[in-house]
Order: sequence, then C-alpha cells, then structure tokens
Amino acid sequence: MHPAKATAAAVTTLMGIGAATVAAARYAGDAALKATPGRPLPGDPRVTVHATGPAQITLTRDLATLRPGVFGLAGDGVHAVVGPVLEAAPHAPDTVVRRLERVTRGFLEPGARLHLTPNVHSGDPGTALGLDFAHVDVMGELGSLPAWFVPGNRSSTWVIAVHGLGATREHPLNVLDLLHRFQLPVLDLAYRGDPGAPRSPDGLGHLGDSEWRDLDAAIRHAVREGAQRIILYGWSTGGAMALHAATSSALRHHVAGLVLDSPVLDWEATVRALATARGIPAALLPLAVRAAQGSTGPHGDRLRAAAAPDGLRVPALIVHGPGDAVAPWGPSRALADARPDLVTLHTVRDASHAAMWNADPAAYEEALRRFLTPLL
Repeated sequence: MHPAKATAAAVTTLMGIGAATVAAARYAGDAALKATPGRPLPGDPRVTVHATGPAQITLTRDLATLRPGVFGLAGDGVHAVVGPVLEAAPHAPDTVVRRLERVTRGFLEPGARLHLTPNVHSGDPGTALGLDFAHVDVMGELGSLPAWFVPGNRSSTWVIAVHGLGATREHPLNVLDLLHRFQLPVLDLAYRGDPGAPRSPDGLGHLGDSEWRDLDAAIRHAVREGAQRIILYGWSTGGAMALHAATSSALRHHVAGLVLDSPVLDWEATVRALATARGIPAALLPLAVRAAQGSTGPHGDRLRAAAAPDGLRVPALIVHGPGDAVAPWGPSRALADARPDLVTLHTVRDASHAAMWNADPAAYEEALRRFLTPLL
C-alpha cells in the first residue's frame, strides 16, 4: 500500500476505535446510573428455591443466602420473608436452609428464581404494618410526588424518609413501626424516577445530585403542615440527598438531625462499583465515570462539598459497614472520625448495601433509639 494510503487507513482505524471506545464508555456510564426502583441492583445474585417445609426454605448456597439476619425474598408476583440460617437442618452442600417467616404475596415454588432484598414488607403502612396513614402529594419541581404520611403525636418534629438505589418507599417500612412508637410523624417519599413520580428528564439516576431537590420539596411540604424540626432519614442515595438538603436547602435551619444508612458519599466509587457489577471491563471504568459526569454533571465535587466535615451542622447517625460493595464504608468512617462531636457511627460488619437493619434489627434499632431520644 502507498504510504499515504496506509497512513490514512491507520488514522481511520484509530478514529473508529476511539469512537467505539467513547460510545462504550458512554454506555457504561449510563448503565451505571440506571438502577430500576424495586429491581435488584446489578450484581445481586438470583437464587433458586430448592424446597420448602414447615417454617423453612432451602435456597442455593451463596454469600448472599449465608448472610445473617432477616430479608425479603422477592420475584415476579412473589414476596416472602426469611430469617436466620438453620445450620442444623439437613441440606445438600450446595444449598442453605433458612427459617421461613412468612409468605406475603404469591407462592414459593421449587425452581423459582428469586433474589434477596432488604425490603421485608410489601404494601403500604396500612397493609404491611396496620398503621393509620394518608396518601399525600408533594409538589416538586417536576410535578407531583406521591408519599405516605403516618401521623404522630409529636407533631412539631417530623421524619422524612427517602430510599436509595434499586429500592422503593417500601424500604423505609423496615423502621416505620419503631418511628411510630416514638410518636413521630413520618413522610415516606417517592421521588423522581419512582413508580407514580415524574421521570427524570434524562432518564438517569443522579445518585442524589438532582434528586435532593425532591427532598427539599418534601421539607417545604412538612413546614407548611406545621413541622418545626425535621429529621432526614436516607438510605444509599437517599443519604446523599439528605446531606445535600442539610447544606443547600433554603429551609435547612429546620433540619434537626440526619440518619444516614449506607450513604453514597463517594460518587465516583459508586459509579465504578455499579459499572463493574454490570460487567463493564476495568479498562473502561475511568472513562465510564467521566461519561457519567458528562451526561449528568460534576456530581463528585458537589457531593464532596455536601459531605465535608466542616459543613455538618446537626447531629448525624451513620449506619454502615465494610461489607458494602456499592457505597464504600471508608468515607463514612472518615466523616465520623473528623466530627466526633456530631457524628455517631454504628458499624455493621457483615451486611450488604442498604441492608444494615437486616443484619441485626435489634442492634440497629437500639442505635437508632439512642440517637433519636435526645432530639425529641
């Protein structure tokens, strides 16, 4: 080939490779930010139901099915609750037997492929917990946001609860009964991208960076309804939303405390974790992060500012642990170390993302009780 033609061909090939790499990185970045509410997060394994018996169920043996605690077991048309591993129950080497607490929806058939979820309740506060509640609409910048409101006698101090990645407003039901025993009004919010709520304009989740404005709308709603002090309670990206609201809301002076469960405090690390779980090659991860930032804005800088130790003004309880593969535990520990005057860190050693309550409900609720009591 003539040298000039060879050079042109090489340049064309490199340009093609470059364009393909950019397209792949953009796909990877977008894929990392598409966590469908109520569906498993990327990387969450599906497990097979091998058998059921009186108050027990046999599942595929996996790190997830061996974790201690209580979990939901969910699939299309099915929801059940499983408790601790029953070590003494007979089982094959590739299976594990757990206590079957209850079946709340559908039927558990052998061969069914299901996934473990932190959501142990299915339904609303009335059907799941027998609590009086109201359906309310919170007006956000994109439109009406549905929420459940559970009233309480301490009408001037409210809790606003926001779920995180892959979850819905059913997730806060895990602690709603405890909050109700404290007589705290609770607003459990659905935000952009959730069922019944407006869609994000670009169809992507922003890991709290834009979603926090829906939480800000919920704060405005609570203040209009008589709340004077507000405790923001966020899981996963809901934790990032709470931090953004506590530092940036025009009504932040009403925020009296924060409860952050498995909070996303390192935006880039979470994007990398989600992209990896979706099978994106390691070589593309830096490009995926940059592509995600290009699609949705410089989240990392804003989140670092919101989570900066010197910006914290109210008491915070962080519940997190080193087993979280989605939101690294290190930033939570660093924030607690930097602000021991305001931050209490409750460490859960063997729990997956946003499943800190599930690993040990009694210890979790005791930590929550100790934190909330001085704020009431």
